[in-house]
Amino acid sequence: MSIVETSIKKPLIVGVIFALLTIGGILSYTNLNLNLMPKFELPMLTVQTVYPGAGASEVETSVTKRIEDALSTLENLKKISSTSMEGVSVIAIELNAGADANLAVQEAQRKISAIKSNLPTDVKEPSISKIALEEKSILSVAASSSMPSTQFYKLVEDRIQPRLAKLPGVGAVKLTGGKERQIRVNMDAEKLKAYKLSALQVLSAIQTANMEIPAGNVENSEQVYSVRLAAKYSSLNELRNTVIATTPNGGKVKVMDVAEVEDGVAEQKLINRIDGKDAIGLSIQKQSDANAVKVADMAKAELKAIEKEYSANNVKFEIATDDSVYTNASAHSVVIDLILAILIVAFVCFIFLHNVRSALIVMVAVPLSIIPAFIGMYLLGYSLNMMSLMALSLVVGILVDDSIVVIENMFTHMEKGKTRFRAAIDGCKQIMFTAMAITLVIVVVFLPLAVSGGMIGNVLKEFATPIIIATMCSLLVSFTVTPLLMSRFGNIPDDTRPSLSGRFSRFVENAFESLKEWYAGILTWGLKHKLTVLLVTVTIFIASLSLFPGGFIGFSFVPTTDQGEYTVTLDMNPQVTVYQNNQITMEAEKIINSIPEVQRVYTNVGMDSKTTKNNVTTISVKMTDKEKRKMSVQDCANLTKEKIMKQIPGVRVRASVASLGGGGQEPIQLIVQGADYNQVQETAAMVLETVRRTPGTSDAKYSIDDPRQEVQIKLNREKMSALGLSVSDVGTTLRTALNGNDNCKYTENNTEYKIRIGVDNFDRTKSEDVAKLTFINKKGELIELKQFADIYYGLGPSALERTDRISSITVKSMVVGRPSGTVGAEIEKAIEGKMPEGVTVKKSGMMEQQSTAFGSLGFSFLAAIVLIYLIMVILYNSLTDPLIVLFSIPLAMIGAFLALALTMHNLDIFSIIGLIVLIGLVAKNAILLVDFTNKIRKEDGLSTFNALIEAGKDRMRPILMTTFAMIFGMLPIALGAGDGAEMKNGMGWVIIGGLSSSMILTLVVVPVVYYIFDRIAFRKQVRRRKRLVKKVKARQLEASLA
Repeated sequence: MSIVETSIKKPLIVGVIFALLTIGGILSYTNLNLNLMPKFELPMLTVQTVYPGAGASEVETSVTKRIEDALSTLENLKKISSTSMEGVSVIAIELNAGADANLAVQEAQRKISAIKSNLPTDVKEPSISKIALEEKSILSVAASSSMPSTQFYKLVEDRIQPRLAKLPGVGAVKLTGGKERQIRVNMDAEKLKAYKLSALQVLSAIQTANMEIPAGNVENSEQVYSVRLAAKYSSLNELRNTVIATTPNGGKVKVMDVAEVEDGVAEQKLINRIDGKDAIGLSIQKQSDANAVKVADMAKAELKAIEKEYSANNVKFEIATDDSVYTNASAHSVVIDLILAILIVAFVCFIFLHNVRSALIVMVAVPLSIIPAFIGMYLLGYSLNMMSLMALSLVVGILVDDSIVVIENMFTHMEKGKTRFRAAIDGCKQIMFTAMAITLVIVVVFLPLAVSGGMIGNVLKEFATPIIIATMCSLLVSFTVTPLLMSRFGNIPDDTRPSLSGRFSRFVENAFESLKEWYAGILTWGLKHKLTVLLVTVTIFIASLSLFPGGFIGFSFVPTTDQGEYTVTLDMNPQVTVYQNNQITMEAEKIINSIPEVQRVYTNVGMDSKTTKNNVTTISVKMTDKEKRKMSVQDCANLTKEKIMKQIPGVRVRASVASLGGGGQEPIQLIVQGADYNQVQETAAMVLETVRRTPGTSDAKYSIDDPRQEVQIKLNREKMSALGLSVSDVGTTLRTALNGNDNCKYTENNTEYKIRIGVDNFDRTKSEDVAKLTFINKKGELIELKQFADIYYGLGPSALERTDRISSITVKSMVVGRPSGTVGAEIEKAIEGKMPEGVTVKKSGMMEQQSTAFGSLGFSFLAAIVLIYLIMVILYNSLTDPLIVLFSIPLAMIGAFLALALTMHNLDIFSIIGLIVLIGLVAKNAILLVDFTNKIRKEDGLSTFNALIEAGKDRMRPILMTTFAMIFGMLPIALGAGDGAEMKNGMGWVIIGGLSSSMILTLVVVPVVYYIFDRIAFRKQVRRRKRLVKKVKARQLEASLA
């Protein structure tokens, strides 16, 4: 027995199988994580090395280059880039796709350990970490309290931060801002000079007096006792009374004689504030495999518990940013789209079938196909996210296709007088091959997406795989559940009933019959005017392609989404202090708060997206709900930037909207690199000017700040040596005096606090103060720096960049009012061929991501076409029939491109996915026509012309039915205005436009192409027969002559 007969005769087997699949699907669904986007497997590492007090050039030479050389032999290394800044080296390592980041971390640690002896002695231990995009901050919290600021900081650092970090699914909790208690030993330069002491002597005295040393053991016949020298400071007076030196007359010079010992706070490099109130920032990151929404909910519940526990101290937490809100809202929006799509498709099926039973039987395919897909998602480690949920809402129209085709064919057999049982079996058997072909075409279209690699491949897999699983389930449903239900409950609509339903049925049938006759006339004309049809079609197709160079359709990586949040970055003069930065920032906050749509302002003074900088501030702005405001997030960001630049001159302002392609990043990023740094600078200046001239660019700049003024010291080595000093002594003393040393610790109530030893701020405000710094040589003589060095003001680089171990400069720019991809393409074209020898320009950031993504999707597009052709060659054992089917693809592109232009959407990764989806959908309709034409030519012996007319009339209903079901099912996606709708809209319009043009043109153009191919084959056959006849006659003539 066939699967159809088994299903009809043994319904319990079918019931048990689908019951198990449904239960398994529901259980899997409840265990799926809920995230905004799929898990990104981005094999990247960062190596951060702190070199206190060193300038950017020294950091690059002494630290960055040496670590880069060590890491250059890492296995699976793809790209290495670095930034050397004042006091810190940051190296980013990109690995090949599929590389194990954990193994790479271990290998990097071994290689750095091998060259640690070559690094300067003052360099801190290099910190190696792997980057995971999905391990980003999901919750930013501002903490405040009525406690003294230093006590509250210690509470957050020691109690609250670790408590949050222990929550399941939390990857890390980062602390920013606040006032940390610090014991400050502020040395007076004049007093040091008077006592003939150096900063290094004060440091040495404190270090040697503040120690805890295990001295060994004492033992007797009964016990062993450990001996420990507990000589750490127990009070600040002990620190103040620490003896540094002895005077010639026997007096003792103590710390308090040359320095003020202050129980104060560490110098603030970061200031955190929410809505104008000082706070301590907590940034909570999730683990890569954790449920973002659950982690955020647990963290918020824990914060409430902490507030209750410390209510006496008025501890409060305010949520500054919460990604889980947008994730929840976006998922809810897609679920609503899914429900609406199901209802709309059900209504369309009812209209076409004008039979409630049949429409319900068709709709059974949707839940029975979608629910088992959750089993596959769970087993593959996928999550519920925008891509997987969008795939399921998109697939609704596809899932009913097979059942519609099967039921429509069953009706045909029932109209011939067959019983429901017989019609179900015969109808399924007749259409089985076609239905399998249609399903396989859909599957092979999504197969390249499901197996694609790279960062974009992770997104595509979780979109394509659920569709493949659900589509295969729908094929199973159409050959099991659908014939089973039709054999029991199916019936032909009774058009003779006087009731409303009967009149409706008659109206629909009459309309279809009229449409059939009208279509038959159009098709007859088309088959008689083949060249005219083809010429018009080609002309329309070329016209649709011209929409791109005509500027009607732009290019971009991903659509800008309105998440109700944007970031304002204030970039000031590199010489600005944190205090000055803070004053300017407070003015900017007042401006932002004056905008009615702004709900919350969260500020980090002295911090950009990567590292700490005195002259940079990052302000996260939360807007009111989308439904309560008229201004979009992009418009509000533009207005904010305009207002700040107008009211606070001299400050560079960047306002960026969060997006899936890298919120906050400049969409234009070009790396200029070469061996000659001067040549790189000249070329970068040319590229920057080109970027600024390109329409649509804004805030074009270099990735590094302008050179900053610095006090430069040039040693006279002969004088220094003659005075009995070494470079090591001078460098260590200078660093201690000016940068300070906080290696010593002060313990109080079992809690350690840093002791910062350095020259008082008032004694290090200008170059003359540096010149007066004193040193003590081995003879005990007091020597000033100016005696053996020249001290002057000069310009030094704020940062230095390298890409693949070659000096580089990155040119960046925001884009306003035009698609970023279009702007980037114009810039690339403008600088093409203008690079001097030895200098290259590479795309980076979103430009590189877009190029990679478009290349991957372009390959998937072509691969889908090739796979469809090969599948059909196997199924039809023909090389020409598959070619005829492929002619339907350009017909869909016409409507898709026109829809993008009319709705003013760009060609981005989501609309390209829509184009790939279209390939399978339109090929399906062409298969129905070609397959049925072949059948009636073979079975009924009709001529090609007549067979095409009959096939067109007979297949028009299922083609219109499946196409309209898909078009109307896509309307919620195309017209959606909820959270995350921007991502789906373009894809929805591409599919609607493509299906619309394909539906109209396929019913005419595909038969015309079929007819042309048939005529060509017929003429070849005639010529072959003529040649054969000639050969036979020639042989007969030869035989007669012989």
